[in-house]
Amino acid sequence: MSFHSMWAELLPIGRSSASGGYRRFAWTGADADCRAWFREQAQARGLSYEVDRNGNQWAWLGDPAAGDAVVTGSHLDSVPEGGAFDGPLGVVSSFAALDELRARGTTLDKPLAVVNFGDEEGARFGLACVGSRLTAGALTREAAHRLTDADGITLPRAMEAAGLDPDAIGADPERLDRIGAFVELHVEQGRALDLSGDAVGIASAIWPHGRWRFDFRGEANHAGTTRLVDRRDPMLSYADTVLAARREAELAGAVATFGKIAVEPNGVNAIPSLVRGWLDSRAADQATLDTVVGGIEKAAREYAERHGVDLDVVRESFTPVVEFDHALRDELARILGKDTVRADAGPAVPVLGTGAGHDAGILSGRVPTAMLFVRNPTGVSHSPAEHAAEDDCLAGVTALADVLEGLARR
Repeated sequence: MSFHSMWAELLPIGRSSASGGYRRFAWTGADADCRAWFREQAQARGLSYEVDRNGNQWAWLGDPAAGDAVVTGSHLDSVPEGGAFDGPLGVVSSFAALDELRARGTTLDKPLAVVNFGDEEGARFGLACVGSRLTAGALTREAAHRLTDADGITLPRAMEAAGLDPDAIGADPERLDRIGAFVELHVEQGRALDLSGDAVGIASAIWPHGRWRFDFRGEANHAGTTRLVDRRDPMLSYADTVLAARREAELAGAVATFGKIAVEPNGVNAIPSLVRGWLDSRAADQATLDTVVGGIEKAAREYAERHGVDLDVVRESFTPVVEFDHALRDELARILGKDTVRADAGPAVPVLGTGAGHDAGILSGRVPTAMLFVRNPTGVSHSPAEHAAEDDCLAGVTALADVLEGLARR
C-alpha cells in the first residue's frame, strides 16, 4: 500500500467536519479506530502484531527475542483540534519505509519493528507520553492510576474499557532490552528546515520542558452587586500572570504559554471562586527554564496577594534536556549524507534542536534514540493548519528507509 493510500485511510479518523482539526484522545472511539488501522497495516504486511501491557502497539519483522532490534514509529493520538501530521506522519512513514525496503529487496540482519505509542499528547489525562513513560519506568503504576480526565474518568477505568488490564501497566525493561536503536520520524514543529531549504533534518536535542498548574482561589460573588473594591477576583491575578509569562519568556529567549484554563463556577454573572490555569514552558537549557518559571511564579504570587487571592502552584510534569545519542545521530548523518554534497560546505543534512517533547526523548535514557524531521513550510503545529508537502513526506520515507537499512544490516 502506498504512502498516499495509507494517509488517505487515516485522514478522516477523529476529524471535525466543522474545524478540520482532530480529537484523537487516548482510549476513545477515535483512538480505537486509529489502533485498528495500525493493526490492519501490520497484518496486511505479514508482521507479528502485539500490544504490550502499557497499551503500545508493535508490528515486528523478524524475531523480537533476537535482540538489537531497530525500531521506528511515533504516535496516532492528537491534541484538541490538532493537525493531521503530528504523530501519524511518523507511523505512516514507518510502514511506507518498510515497503520501500522490501521493494529494494533489502536483506536485514536485525529485527525491525514499527510502534505506535499510546497517549503521547496527554490531551485527555494531562500528562504527555504516558505509554513511553510507563514503558521506560518514568511513570509509576501508582502515579498513572491517579490520572483523571475532565469528566473524572480515571486512566485505569479508560484502559479497562478499551480491553486492557490497568493493573499490569508499568516498567517494561525486557522489551526495551530488545531494542538496539529507536528512530522516530516527525513533522518539524517549527520553520528551521523551511528556512534552510531542506526537506529532511536530524534532531540534536529536545529542550527541557514542563507543565505547571496555577490555582488562584478567590471568593465567588455576584457580578452585578459586588463593588470592585470588595472583590477577591482570581481572574485578575490569572490575567496578570498570563502577561507576566509572556514578559519573562521574551526576556529569557524562551517560550511560556498558558493554553488551558478552568473556571469555577464559570457563570457569566458570577465572580469566579477558582481560576485554574496550566503553564507550558520550554527553554534551551535548564537554568533558563528555571529562571522563566521562577519569575512567573514570583509575579503570580505578588498579583495574588494584591487581589486577596490564594495561590497554589503544582508541577504536573517535567522532562529534562534530552541530548540524542551522539553516535546514533552521527550515524544517521553519515547514512543520509554519503551521496550528498552541499554547495555551502555545511552538513549534508541539517541538525537542529526542538522545543517539542517526543516519545524518543522519553526512551533516550534507556535505549539509543534519534529523530528525523520533515519540513513544515509554515511552522504551524498543534493546529489544523499543520502541513507537510507530499514530496517532502516521500523524501522523509526515503530517508527513513535508508536509515533503517543502514542500521539493520551488520
